[in-house]
Amino acid sequence: MSQELMNTNTVILVGTIYGEREFSHEIYGEGFYLYTLEIPRLSDSSDYLPITVSERLLVDLDLKAGAMVKVEGQLRSYNKFINGNNKLVLTIFARDIGEIDIESEEVKNPNQIYLDGYICKSPIYRETPFGREITDLLIAVNRPYNKSDYIPCIAWGRNARFSSKLEVGEHIRTWGRIQSRQYQKKLQDGTLINRTAYEVSVSKMEKVEGEKEQAEKENTEKETVEA
Repeated sequence: MSQELMNTNTVILVGTIYGEREFSHEIYGEGFYLYTLEIPRLSDSSDYLPITVSERLLVDLDLKAGAMVKVEGQLRSYNKFINGNNKLVLTIFARDIGEIDIESEEVKNPNQIYLDGYICKSPIYRETPFGREITDLLIAVNRPYNKSDYIPCIAWGRNARFSSKLEVGEHIRTWGRIQSRQYQKKLQDGTLINRTAYEVSVSKMEKVEGEKEQAEKENTEKETVEA
């Protein structure tokens, strides 16, 4: 079961180390460091994603700014108490990281994520001023030791229309990429501060039918064939 849960949240990234690492935290004597990974988009912009790396993965690595690396891991969430409020914080937890030679290794898709989880908040459908359809989703993905990660996702176009009709508790699978987005937040005193949000931009999704629905579907298909 533990291995099955590990496969419900998989991330593969290829990018460049941006800036210097920072010490993040320590658990049971094991230190973790925070890196920022720059991954170019198809447009001229880039995503800047937070990567949490155990010191145990860095024993034979000396990752400096500008190093090209490949990261495999999971997108995880945790609540952080900031200024009296709980904030959902996202980070890519590295299970493996290493330098690569971009000239000798072909990279078709440098930013990939797969999630298998459950709708845990009613989807919010909206349209941009230019008429583009968007649905905001929050997906709960189980992991070992009775923990879950809560991942904000954005679906576009026909995926937005499809996911807008999903209900809380429904099981879905999604494929896409992790993106960073800059925005401004207005404080109570009127001050504007710059913030960065992280979310999954969904390129493909499917609804997973329960055992009852799957059995009914198979029976219907069988009756159709026999007829």
